[in-house]
Amino acid sequence: MECAKLLKERISRGDLTLGLLATNHLWLELVEVARNAGLDYLIIDEEHGVFDGELVVQVCSLARLINFPVLIRPQDTECALVRRAADKGPCGFLLPCVETAAQMDQVSQALYMPPDGRRRPGGMGVRWVKDFHRSTWRDEVERDWIVLPQIETSRGLENVGEIARHPMTTAIAVGPYDLAADLGVCNGDPNDPKLLGAIERVRQAGRDAGKNMWVIGDADEMIRRGFTFICVGEPVWILEGVLRQRVAAWRNGPRGVHQASRTGCPQGQGLRKKA
Repeated sequence: MECAKLLKERISRGDLTLGLLATNHLWLELVEVARNAGLDYLIIDEEHGVFDGELVVQVCSLARLINFPVLIRPQDTECALVRRAADKGPCGFLLPCVETAAQMDQVSQALYMPPDGRRRPGGMGVRWVKDFHRSTWRDEVERDWIVLPQIETSRGLENVGEIARHPMTTAIAVGPYDLAADLGVCNGDPNDPKLLGAIERVRQAGRDAGKNMWVIGDADEMIRRGFTFICVGEPVWILEGVLRQRVAAWRNGPRGVHQASRTGCPQGQGLRKKA
């Protein structure tokens, strides 16, 4: 998986790495839109998004053909769901609500073939390999698979160190909305001190393990805070935010249009869907 290998190297180096999380809508051309816009990856959200399975397979297939990284966020870390998600042909996972290293062990059992795990490959996911020898599967799929466990609860926060150190973890991740709710600060304020402190704790666990951290939100703010592995938001919300700003500028006349074309729209604007 050349695209996964290159993305992992980019994440590890700390290069600015930007992507989308498709939750509300998914369409085939979104892969090309993301690539042509200069983004680095796309995540298909199957935890909250209601997408036809064949469409997900087609999106992953197109991404594979144009060498663009597409990940899936499965509904859960349960073995059968993880294995089924892998069969659709992504190059990695954003894992929801990881609370223990044991969950990561469960994911490894679902992803790795025997003797390392219990995976039985099938579906379009087998298109990644040129043959079905165990060594080929290990070298061309398993070795470069991207795994981003999301810390979204107090329990996950307590165990974040061992989750970050787990061999499967490519980068530690956070689900800020759910984490805020579990911490009792679900007030819509992304800068609540308690939430910011928890996010920094996750970030430090990643640093201690020698790994980067995935975040989602206003890209300008995330970059200011020193993050480099960023999801700029849900594409439809971003589109709505850009349109809202442009329409307001048009209604304000030529001067407003000129000003909007200069300032653009913050990448995280319109990100209201929970992550």
